[in-house]
Formats: sequence, C-alpha cells, structure tokens
Amino acid sequence: MRTTRHTTRHTTRTLRIACATVAAALLATGCGRSDDSSTADAPTKISSGKAKGKLVMWSMGDKADKPLQELAKEFEQQNPDVSVQITAVPWDAAHEKLTTSIAGGNTPDLSLIGSTWMAEMASMDGFQATPASFESSAFFPGQWDTTKYKDTPYGVPFTADTSVIYYRTDITTKAGIKGAPAADWDGYLKDLKAIQATAGKQSPKLRHATQLQTGFNSWLFWLPLVWQQGGDIYDADTKKFTFDSPEVTTALETYSDIFKDGLSPNDKTDSGQNFQNGLIGTVQQGASTGGNLHLNAPELDSKWKTMPLPQGEQAAGLAGGSDLAVFKDAKNADAAWKFVQFLTDAKNLAEYADATGNLPAVVQSWSEGKLSENEEMDAFEAQLKVTKAPPAITTWQQIADAVDGELEKLAYGKATVAETQKTLQSKATSIGTGR
Repeated sequence: MRTTRHTTRHTTRTLRIACATVAAALLATGCGRSDDSSTADAPTKISSGKAKGKLVMWSMGDKADKPLQELAKEFEQQNPDVSVQITAVPWDAAHEKLTTSIAGGNTPDLSLIGSTWMAEMASMDGFQATPASFESSAFFPGQWDTTKYKDTPYGVPFTADTSVIYYRTDITTKAGIKGAPAADWDGYLKDLKAIQATAGKQSPKLRHATQLQTGFNSWLFWLPLVWQQGGDIYDADTKKFTFDSPEVTTALETYSDIFKDGLSPNDKTDSGQNFQNGLIGTVQQGASTGGNLHLNAPELDSKWKTMPLPQGEQAAGLAGGSDLAVFKDAKNADAAWKFVQFLTDAKNLAEYADATGNLPAVVQSWSEGKLSENEEMDAFEAQLKVTKAPPAITTWQQIADAVDGELEKLAYGKATVAETQKTLQSKATSIGTGR
C-alpha cells in the first residue's frame, strides 16, 4: 500500500448545509441584493506590493486548523507588515454565523465557505467578486463553478471533494471479476449481481454487493447519476426544473432497482464500517473513507482499491469542498485577496493537502505534493476532471432536502419511479429558484 491519506470527516461536513432558516428570514426582510439587479459585480482589483495591516479570517472546524496557521505564518514572514488572525468556527454553527454576520455587516475579512453555500450568500450581497487575476483554468472546472452566482465568481476554490467507488478486491475476485469492476453502468450492475451471488457462499460475511446512501445527503450520490445519463435536474437558461426528463427517469430506475434486486441494504448503517467489515463489496464515498480504512484497519490496505464512478452517456461526478471568499464588508480586503493568492498557490495548497488529507482544488497541486505517490488517489483526480457543481440557486438546499426525502421513499419501496419523478418536479417548481 502506498502513502495513504489521513483525512477528516470534512466530506460530509463540507457539503452539509443546515436549513437556511436564518438566511431566508434575512432575505425576507430585504437584506441582500435586489431582485431586479441585472448588473454583475465587477472583478475586485488587488493592489501591487506587500500585504499590510490586520487580516481576520474564519476557518471551519471544531478546533484550530494548524496547517492553515502554519501557512499564515509563512505569509506573515513574506509580508512583515501584516498580521493574520484565524478563528475556527464549528461547521454546525457556521451557516448561521456567516449569514448573520453578512446581514449585520460585521463580517471578518475572509472565510472558508462550504461550496454549496456560495450562491445563497452571494445573493445576500455578502462577497466581493473574484479578481480577474485568478485564472479559472488553474482549477478543476467543477470546483471553479461552485464559486459562481449568476455567472459571476465570488470566491476561489480551496479544497475539492468528490466521491469514487471503493471495492474490496478479496470480494470481487471471488465473484470472478478480474481487475476493477466495469467502468460503465450496464457492466457495473452485472458485476454487482455477480458479487451478490457470492454472498454467504464464497464470501461468507458478505451481505450486499454495495450500499447506496439513503435519507440525509443521498442527493450527493444520486445527482451524478443523472448527469452520467447526459441529463440534469435544472435548466439554467429557462430557469426551469427538469425532474420530468427521461434522464432523470433512468437515474431513478437505476437507484430503485439496486434496492429491489437486494444489491444494497436500505438501512442507514455506516457504509464505511460495513465495507471495512466485509459486509458489502463496493461503496461510493469520498477521500476520508480511504484515510479511515488505513487508520482503523491497516491489515486491509492490500484488499481495497478505488475507481471512478461508472459512466453512462458520459462521465460525471459532484464537485464539493470549500471555497475562499472575501466579504463585501471586509476592513482589509486587499490583504485578504493577497492571502487567497498565497493559499491557492499550487505549492502552498499541495503542502496544506499533504498535512490535512484534503484534496486540492488547484490542478497543479496534484503534481506538487505526495498525491501522485498514492495510486488510490488517481481515481479522485480523474473524477475531479469531470465533476459538476449543483445548481447555483439560492433555494438549492430546500431542493436537495426534497430529493433526499423522495429518494428515501423510493429506497423503501413506498413510491414508484413515476410517482417520485412527478413529486420532485412538483415540489421543486413550488419551491422555485429564489433570487
């Protein structure tokens, strides 16, 4: 086993969004940009010279981000007249703290922002537009798109996140699969059935071929399936939802059939633990799963591998992670943007990724650090090249919650695909797209 990344639970937390009650209330009182605002913010300009003054940043997490603080010290050494103060904000409290501070005009200069919060907070007129000196081509395309609101970038991608397929080689080999399972959905489903056929027989501990997410955050794993069929759930040009499209039908049928065929349990047990225990043969998860496997069960290092998600009409995955955003009310915006430049330098971000286990959003960082030494990271790099951001609409979390609820009914056999599709289209249309 090559170098294995020691990751945190950031995958779920980064993508996790609390209900936007506070934001909705603030928007209802008129905070944020006007509904009829049709002029995009101009890119912010960064001065020449070194950064100066006090710079206040919020990071996310229950405790201080020491690798980030180490980079801040390097930045201070290069810019002797600046001092960087970083305050950790627990993810569970971050959404409310950020929206409240934007509404009250008492923000820090800079903050890490969960990528799925960007549109909502940009709609509140919370962020400065990204300076033109940041080149989108330096970042994975899907990650860059997470910064956009109405086609204008309001931040810079920092950590990336996406999911891949983990498979147990000791289990797939017993199912007669040579190498990785098939890379296309038709072949992959056949392989899952072959794995299932060994459950309790050649693989005595095995219960299910795989485990799909049900309930909370199941949209994270289902939405790429729609994109893989060549479709989408939202048309940005017409501003209409497209849950009634044939591609969504196929994605829902695939999700439903995996449960109907007994290939996945529909309970909410820990899929990572089940994979470690050999109760399932494959699982779709983020990078933290590999780190946890190595930490908790190093004896399995030679018995699991990773592969990109199966393809349909095309390859696709979900872009998650966190972005760096400078606030409209920043007292030291110039220094903040210079710190963002420093943090997203390929070498510096590779250093941060090596220390934390996060995936870097800058393409070149993948050849700067230790990522290239770990072949299990190859699948993540391949996946990041084809990731997409969820719709950049302020009501996205409400839509995602609706998807989670309807997918759960489908997994439990309490709704048909047709009923699920009709309900999703109706609910999404009723919720709307917000500002």
